[in-house]
Amino acid sequence: MLKKLHYITAILVATMGLAFAQVDVNKADKAGLDSVKGVGPATSKRILDERTKGGNFKDWSDFEKRVKGVNAKSAVRLSKAGLQVNGQAKSNVPVKAPVSAESKKEVVKVPVK
Repeated sequence: MLKKLHYITAILVATMGLAFAQVDVNKADKAGLDSVKGVGPATSKRILDERTKGGNFKDWSDFEKRVKGVNAKSAVRLSKAGLQVNGQAKSNVPVKAPVSAESKKEVVKVPVK
């Protein structure tokens, strides 16, 4: 029984790694692009059409300019989901600053007499 549990756990861990595979927009086919969370059939078609028309994407900036519907914010999401341009994740992805306990405290204004 314990052996089966270890076997099932190993399979789950192995398949989780596949879910986060990196996909390069210059090499991927429609199925590969569709596998990225946030890229649906319409977006993958726009990517492939633009790649066919204008050649490979040079960088993330080029990708954002050429693919309708992809802006800086969505590019960050797609990059985090595993999409790459020329093997590169989107650089300068803004990192959300942690919220300190002090900043969460409510400020209560007391009237001064």
